Amino acid sequence: MKTIRTIGVLTSGGDAPGMNACIRAITRSAVYNGWKVYGILRGYEGLINDEFVELTTEKVSGTIQKGGTILKTARSKAFMTEEGRAKAYENMASHGIDALLVIGGNGSLSGAQVFAREYDIPIVGLPGTIDNDLYGTDLTIGYDTALNTIVECVDKIRDTASSHDRIFFVEVMGRDAGFLAQNSAIAAGAEAAIIPEDQTDVDQLAQFISRGVRKSKNSSIVIVSESKSEGHGGAMYYAERVRNEYPEYDVRVTILGHLQRGGTPTASDRILASRMGYASIEALQEGQRNIMIGIQNDEIVYVPISKAIKKDKPIDKELINVLSVLSI
Repeated sequence: MKTIRTIGVLTSGGDAPGMNACIRAITRSAVYNGWKVYGILRGYEGLINDEFVELTTEKVSGTIQKGGTILKTARSKAFMTEEGRAKAYENMASHGIDALLVIGGNGSLSGAQVFAREYDIPIVGLPGTIDNDLYGTDLTIGYDTALNTIVECVDKIRDTASSHDRIFFVEVMGRDAGFLAQNSAIAAGAEAAIIPEDQTDVDQLAQFISRGVRKSKNSSIVIVSESKSEGHGGAMYYAERVRNEYPEYDVRVTILGHLQRGGTPTASDRILASRMGYASIEALQEGQRNIMIGIQNDEIVYVPISKAIKKDKPIDKELINVLSVLSI
């Protein structure tokens, strides 16, 4: 096993609150062990374009409370090509980088896996995504902050919904996963959540409306997961259906969008990111490679990247029952 003396760290894909806390923890843990740290700007694009900056304990000072990522991030089409990855490896080698740490979501870790296989590089992934959709970890960096942001917004929307007797469809992020939608619905006291994991033959909208009418409830909040398929799913789709099928209701739509990604990370996200950053350096010292740092039952675990990106993370069906009962 090659002795590690220099590491590179990058953030890739969508930004998530807590990424800076993770970069800080990685840098300081590595420096503590006598290693040199390079920050790679703009994710895999920076790896290809040779955008490397040396990170020191001073350079990451005062960053733990900042949202976004000090290393910037980007989605790289060039890295999807063999030529792009060859250039990335060439740049890594020229800087003497022995191992790479990748903070990001599903797509970022998929890229890391391909890169590690092609060039036999030790890579450790850290789950940085507000979607909380990576298999093998209970929580991802940024999820708790995004959840709190959504709840804060929905609390404000409820004031106007109840004042005007309106139904509000609030669309939240999450890609193919309903963790943000389901848990924010419970925390905000919403009347329903429409999530990908609950797709059955039962029409979720018709079910919600019938329950609402039975309760004589005119104002309601429905949290909807964003939809990948155009024209089917998402808040606009369900609002339009209500206007057409139940014209007696006054409907409004709020799409929270990138508001969910920003803001100061919560204490929980700062602690999670710090623990994971520290654990990633320990993992490299132990000779681990091609794994993602996860957390299960408040214990740090190593999850093979292949498993983290290929397996669907199941949502706890009890959460669906909890919301259903508490929204009567």
